[in-house]
Amino acid sequence: MIRLEKRPQPSRLWTILAPVLAVLLTMFVGGLLFAALGANPFEAIRTIFWDPIFNAQFASFTRPQLLVKAAPLILIAIGLSIGFRAGIWNIGAEGQYIMGAICGAAAGLALYPSESLLIFPMMVLAGALGGWVWAMIPAILKTRFGTNEILVSLMLVYVAETILGSVATGLLRNPEGRGFPGSRNFKQWDAAHNAEIFSGTGMHWGVVFAFIAVIGAYVLLTRHILGYNIRLTGEAPRAARFSGVRPARIVLICLGLSGLLAGMAGLFEVTGPAGQISIDFNSGYGFTAIIVAFLGRLNPVGILLAGLLMALTYIGGELAQLMLGVPGASIQLFQGMLLFFLLGVDVFTNYRLRIGRREIA
Repeated sequence: MIRLEKRPQPSRLWTILAPVLAVLLTMFVGGLLFAALGANPFEAIRTIFWDPIFNAQFASFTRPQLLVKAAPLILIAIGLSIGFRAGIWNIGAEGQYIMGAICGAAAGLALYPSESLLIFPMMVLAGALGGWVWAMIPAILKTRFGTNEILVSLMLVYVAETILGSVATGLLRNPEGRGFPGSRNFKQWDAAHNAEIFSGTGMHWGVVFAFIAVIGAYVLLTRHILGYNIRLTGEAPRAARFSGVRPARIVLICLGLSGLLAGMAGLFEVTGPAGQISIDFNSGYGFTAIIVAFLGRLNPVGILLAGLLMALTYIGGELAQLMLGVPGASIQLFQGMLLFFLLGVDVFTNYRLRIGRREIA
């Protein structure tokens, strides 16, 4: 008889080993998937994980893209991880990301064509505020009426997508765009463009804020009483209440931080790589960041590494589509396997496998 037996304490070995094993299992099963699609599995895995960094033909272009792709994932995942640590499940970061982009872009476009140096900082604040306000909706509903933050935040994603489609074809549409949907292109407006700080490196302000977020979250969770209260709320809610922690305050802080960082990520993306508000602006970063947060073990440093790994699969996946002709859906499935295998392997962090009859006390 095979059974799972709960460990007295979570295994530290499996805590470290689980993400590594999940990546290896994803490579193995992903290879089988690509083989079934007619591609060479070894070549496909090499194209995804090796070529974007080391291939002499592509690396000069794809290497800087690692930071560009990783920055929004890390920013959003850091915010999500703080909430997850407290047992607050914000699944709607995609909506907060979209609303941050819309609010930040709208604030900037209202002052077009000013070239003031204050335009971009003001847009960053507006983007952060937009994401924060959107996250406050599930936070207030949960604290005042006891609603489920998973459902509310998730449904708000679809509301945000509807608003995005509306403003891209209406309120924020470029009046000089000959009727095509989409706002003005921020890449053509220096005061509002999130340009590279160092040319050819991929380093823009979103990357800088992602690193600041990693450091800030690490200090908050390990050196500050608020971080201790957040961890205590997630690990022992009753003990937290007995020690004077107010759950409603933790909900507002965690969801607020999560929305603020997601909103900033949206603003940096719309003024940088995306360039404009468009109908298909949302790229799924808010959902992918959930994988990044768990792959990084809800640890800021782990999230930094997981964000870079996930960015690698994005860029390598695009290369695999281009060079090997594998469908885009298979790449998305490949990325989803990471979370699937991580959750599966993670069982052994809290449980050990036992073979044999259960002893009768």
